[in-house]
Amino acid sequence: MIELRDIDKKFGDKVVLRKVNAIMEPGKNNLIIGTSGSGKTVMMKIMIGLMPVDHGNVLYEGQDLGTMGEEELRKLRNQIGMLFQGSALFDSKSVEENVMFPLDMFTRKTRREKLARVNEVLDRVNLKDANRKYPAEISGGMKKRVALARAIVLNPKYLFCDEPNSGLDPQTSLVIDKLITEITREYNITTVINTHDMNTVMESGDHIIYMNRGEKRWEGSNHDIVFSEDKDLNAFIFASEFLQKAKEKTVAEEQALQVTSTENKWEGTPLFKPRKKGLF
Repeated sequence: MIELRDIDKKFGDKVVLRKVNAIMEPGKNNLIIGTSGSGKTVMMKIMIGLMPVDHGNVLYEGQDLGTMGEEELRKLRNQIGMLFQGSALFDSKSVEENVMFPLDMFTRKTRREKLARVNEVLDRVNLKDANRKYPAEISGGMKKRVALARAIVLNPKYLFCDEPNSGLDPQTSLVIDKLITEITREYNITTVINTHDMNTVMESGDHIIYMNRGEKRWEGSNHDIVFSEDKDLNAFIFASEFLQKAKEKTVAEEQALQVTSTENKWEGTPLFKPRKKGLF
């Protein structure tokens, strides 16, 4: 679990984050959404420790990131996986070498042990036998899956994904979303996703935080978001006329179900129950 307490951040006179409180829960996709300039990218950088806060605390399992020593920080970094927006693969390294890189950097495993782990995670992201290929030889979706394999190769407790579907077609995006969701739940990872992709929001948003002008404006699930009455959030999520109509239809259907459920509950129930024999 990652907890943010009263986080403030500004650059010069520009306030980027203001009194942000949030909890990123394990085993769930924790999404941060918002327009450009809303503060979501800075929020993620602060959680990872790439940027200090002006005020407030970032807690990992109750331990303050800002007070950790070098050894504690090193251990924490070994528990963090990162899926970058552009995949950030090394062009000169093969798929196998890219995935093995964190093992080379942070472990003392033997070559055989490293290779076994690499093959395990490549198989997990459906890239079995892709070891010898190079980034230039594979598709954008495959690159994302290689990057995801690299992000989980150290078996992290925390996974950060920056626009994981950027540049991908809708069908491939769904594949990546499904993989992230499966891995998150399978290993009970605290996954934090920074995204603009509305398919990701509606399909994978277990826990969503909507940022607006540096403040946490709304919080809930992908089910809750359909029924939100926040005008700015609705304008952001349901921007097109098609999505607005889809929202209105969903809300109307839900209300109809609730009415039907209430009617069925009381159907056949007498307004005044008859008295039991022998009383009065």
